[in-house]
Formats: sequence, structure tokens, C-alpha cells
Amino acid sequence: MPVLVITGTGTEVGKTVTTAAIAAAAVAAGRSVAVLKPAQTGVLPGERGDADEVVRLAGPVTAVELARYPEPLAPATAARRAGLAPVRPDEVAEAAGKLAAEYDLVLVEGAGGLLVRFDDEGGTLADAARLMGAPVLVVASAGLGTLNMTELTARELRREGLDLTGLVIGSWPDSPDLAARCNLTDLPVVAGAALLGVIPSGAGAFTPDDFRAGAPSWLAPRLGGVWNASAFTSAQAP
Repeated sequence: MPVLVITGTGTEVGKTVTTAAIAAAAVAAGRSVAVLKPAQTGVLPGERGDADEVVRLAGPVTAVELARYPEPLAPATAARRAGLAPVRPDEVAEAAGKLAAEYDLVLVEGAGGLLVRFDDEGGTLADAARLMGAPVLVVASAGLGTLNMTELTARELRREGLDLTGLVIGSWPDSPDLAARCNLTDLPVVAGAALLGVIPSGAGAFTPDDFRAGAPSWLAPRLGGVWNASAFTSAQAP
């Protein structure tokens, strides 16, 4: 799996922290890692973006950002309003391919959800993933409402002929409610894919050392960790 595309069921679901955890686990295993952020929005020149946050948390990781737009909008809208060139799926695929020739693992973190538009022609992260022939990891929220959004994302991935490699819950609360605990069982069913990790709430605020030490325990072996879905789900059973 030299390239892994990471998308979410929406915004603020924990994509960046999940990306950092996967990167940290890979680095700990001795792999070279690059993180590609096709379009960073809502960040001014000189400010830290998502890729920079991955480096801060994960350690010696190469970060590449293809475009940056100042307003916190969908990339196509942000590019149009800023009068800047949009990022196109073929550019994302080309950049990922070049990185894959140099690094053991390339993580491509999208903006928002799978079908957020990069350009006014309707190019999306799904189009880029198809051009790359790369599997897609979906980051979902824990609580009420996540089942619908996760199933819609999974259905679209399959409609596009893309490989859904699994799910990660991007922010697991300290005191999960009934919906969150039931969703541990229901999310893999509605998505038709395995739950491959649970990131603790607030992990992005951990010190880098604590984050790197903890990352493998949040991720299943398929993502380079030691987390066990069955044991975790059983322990959280309502």
C-alpha cells in the first residue's frame, strides 16, 4: 500500500489527527513517509496547515501542499474567490506518484468529504484516488448521525469502483454515549468495511512524544498498529 487516500464523512471528523497517527506508526516501524495535502483552505501564507500539523505530531515526515487558499471553503470555491488556480485530480495523482517513487508510504489527506470539489469542472478526491489506483480510508465521527454519512460515503466509493480499505473513528469521547458505543458494531455493517482504529478525543493536543507513543495502540495492524477491534468493541458494549 504505497499510497493511501484519507477522506472523511465531513469536516472536523479527525482526518488530520488520523493521518498523523498512521504516519507516526509507520515512522516507528522504520518506514519513510510523505503526506500530501492537495488543497489547504482557510489558512493564510505563513500559517501552519494540516500537513504541518501531521509533521509536528508524527515526527520526521515529508509534507507537501499543492495549493493554499485563504478562505475556509470548499477548494473549488476558495480558489475561485481568491482568483487562484484550482487543484485538479490529475495533478494530485501526479504528485502522489512522484512521492511514491521516493517514500515507502504516501498519505493523501483530502479536504472535507469525498465529493468536495477541487475545481469548477467537478473534480474530486474520488477522481484523484481512481487515477492513482489507491485505496481509501474513511474517517468517521463517533456519535449520532454518523451511520448515514458513513454509508453514503461507502456507497459512493463502491459506485466509483474504489477500494474502501476500512474505517477509523477520528475522535472517540472519554465518556461515550449509547449511540457511540452501538456505532462500534454498526459502522462496519453499514460501510461493509472493517473498523481499523479509534483515535482518542483530544489526541491532537497530546505532546508529540505522547502522540507518537500512543499512535500504534489506536490503529489496527493493517494500519501499522496493534489495536484490536473485537476487544475494544466488546469492552464498550452497552
